[in-house]
Amino acid sequence: MSSTDPATFDQLTPMEAAEPTLIEGLPGHGLVASIAVDQITRQLGLEHHGNISADEFPPVVTFEDGMVRDPVRVYAGTDPAIMTLQSDMALPPQSFEPLSKCVLQDLSDEFGQAIFLAGAPAESESERGQVNGIATTDGMRQKLQDADIDLAEEPGLVGGVTGALVQACFHGGVPAAVLIVKAHPFLPDPGAAQEVVENALEPLVDFDIDTSELEQQADDIQKRMSQIAQQYQQMVEEQQGGRTDAGQPGMFQ
Repeated sequence: MSSTDPATFDQLTPMEAAEPTLIEGLPGHGLVASIAVDQITRQLGLEHHGNISADEFPPVVTFEDGMVRDPVRVYAGTDPAIMTLQSDMALPPQSFEPLSKCVLQDLSDEFGQAIFLAGAPAESESERGQVNGIATTDGMRQKLQDADIDLAEEPGLVGGVTGALVQACFHGGVPAAVLIVKAHPFLPDPGAAQEVVENALEPLVDFDIDTSELEQQADDIQKRMSQIAQQYQQMVEEQQGGRTDAGQPGMFQ
């Protein structure tokens, strides 16, 4: 892997769908994106489309059902036309730029629009699951409004890997939306993931996902995601000099 090609996409299957919607599910606050997109990928039976690798990723592999796999993967399906981007680990800051360039250069020709999920700490129980949207184009802004998703009124900042990906899409002319989801301040939040799927992703993408599992198996999901959550929190604290997301008003990751 050369210095001019810091991240690469290894395609495993052909892209059958025409201009699918890319939904990002990388670890962030509350692991809302990870939980929601894992549910979408599994329930829709999306096919393992390829892997992304980079020198800046930690030198690890993950495994499931007794089989080793690459941590950062792309899935795809035709009915509905969906692509998902997922990772089994929190990604370090030095990998954000290579990953976003890879998505823009190697994958953006395959998808027609992108939806990113950014968690934000809820200040009260009633706030958990609230969703606001922002867009990179006027067209995506109109789609958010047509889906009855409230637009973010206050100025803010989207950071982390999600911010890097959104920035790449914005400057690359790729239509994209960010769904900012209020989630538990400290724990993986299946309830917030359920809310964003039902109240934002379903009307925006026009598909139907059974989210009852997220409610029924909330404790199991929290336990399964706890290691990733701890890894993500440690990374954020190191990046911010010991401060947590809650100390950064208007900062979503």
